[in-house]
Formats: sequence, C-alpha cells, structure tokens
Amino acid sequence: MENTTKQHGNATVAFVTKWWKVIVAAFALGLVASTLTAFLIKPMFKSTAVFFPTSSNRLSKAILGDRYTYDFLDYGDEEDCEYAMEILNSQTMRDTVCSRFNLLTHYAIDENDAHKLFKMQKIYHGNVTAKRTNNLAIEVSVMDSDPQWAADIANFIVMYYDTLSRAVQRERAQNAYELMKGTSEKLRTEIAKLQDSLATTPKNSYSLMQMLNSKCEELAGIESYMAVTMTDMETPVSHKFKLDRASVADKKAYPKRLAIILAGSLGALLICIAALIVLEYVKNEELRIKE
Repeated sequence: MENTTKQHGNATVAFVTKWWKVIVAAFALGLVASTLTAFLIKPMFKSTAVFFPTSSNRLSKAILGDRYTYDFLDYGDEEDCEYAMEILNSQTMRDTVCSRFNLLTHYAIDENDAHKLFKMQKIYHGNVTAKRTNNLAIEVSVMDSDPQWAADIANFIVMYYDTLSRAVQRERAQNAYELMKGTSEKLRTEIAKLQDSLATTPKNSYSLMQMLNSKCEELAGIESYMAVTMTDMETPVSHKFKLDRASVADKKAYPKRLAIILAGSLGALLICIAALIVLEYVKNEELRIKE
C-alpha cells in the first residue's frame, strides 16, 4: 500500500515537473480571460419591495356585516397570496410596466425587430420576480443596470397591484349589482300587482298578505345587498399593507466578479490538467503498442 502511494506521488511530481509551464500558462490564460469577462459584464442593481396582501373579505362585509364579523384589517391568508401572485405575474401587469417605463428602448431592443415583444418579455421575466415569503408576504424584486430604475419599477408594481385589485373587485361588484337590480325591479312589479289584488279581492286578503310580506322581505334583503355591493364599487380601499418600500441600491448585485474570476481560472486549470492526462495516456498506449 505504501509502495503504491509512493509510486502515485512520484508520478504526480513527475507529471507536474514535466508540464508545469503549460499548467501555469493555462491558469494565467484563464485568469486573464475570466477577469476581462467579469469586468465586461454590465453590473446589475437589485431593489426589493415587500408587502402583505390584505384579506380578500370585502370592505362592505367588514363595516356593514352583522356584528362586524369580518375584519378588513386582517392580513391575507395563503389564498390571498396566490391571488396576489396571479395579479403580479399577469400579462396586464407586465404590459403596463413595459409601457410605463418604455422598456423596449431601455433594454436597447430594435423597434423593427420582428421578435421585439418576445425579447422584451424574456428580459422582463429575467429581471422582475415576485415570490411569497414564509410569512405570507410578497417580495417584488427588480434587477436593472440603473439602480434608480430598479427601485422605481419595483415600487410602481406594488402600487399598480392595488389598481388592478380594485378594478377586479369593482367589475365583480358591478356585475352583481346589475343582477340584483334586475331582481329588485321584478320584485317591485310583483309587489305592486299583489297590492292591486288586495284592493280588489278582500276575501283572499290573508293569503295575499302573506305573499306580499314575503315579497317585501325578499326585496328588503336584495336592497340591503345592493347597498353592500355599492360600497364595494365606490370605496377605494387598499388591498395591501406596505411593509418595505424599494430603495435605490448602492451596491451591485451582479456580477460577483471574484466568483467569476476564481471559477474561470480554476476551470481553465482543471481542463488543462485533464487534457494533459489524456495526452499522457495516449502516448503511453502508443509506446506500449509499439513495444
């Protein structure tokens, strides 16, 4: 065992002694190439905004519900986080951000390029990320070569999240309101007919009165829900609790130049050694065959 180890050690020393100039040259070449690469890569800055999505309970339920069952100051749950992620990653959000900040020009994409939108979207999704934290908050991170742009885009996304959330809520409330309005008008017509019947046929007054009371109760319930829905339509309540506003980064996030230089230098060194080992093996095999 000791002899084998000694032989391997001698072989290694002989290998390094024979090829040390090539190994040093390869390492130096890798060092120079990786250093140039590290300093040629455009530095990128990262800004992050953090917020908690609010509970999806409607404001009307919080302030008009029975005994204030709902608390519109509650943080959102997992479902609300998923809802927020859908909005943040939506095409509407992406298109609005790209248009608002003219990212086509900012990313130096040729306007005459047939695939300009695809390229812009690819860069956007590489630079803009939204993710959940373990505490059910949402982190919106933006990478950009301009630190001010990175912060501005992140803060705009968080602000526009509220705008889109309110638009969705308002649209749903509007649809519900129109539906209930039609039901309310129908009930009013039925109540008017029952009142006319009561005036002309008093002998059936008891059964007609029961029907009339039932219709009136139903109408009161519908109108109560209409008032609740109107609150959802007209009240601009926020759908988030902002925790951290994105600030302008004073240090680049990418590239990690030291890591690139070390990886490039060691990579060149290992490739060189592997190539030399293969070369030695091939030469030894040729000599063995000739003998």
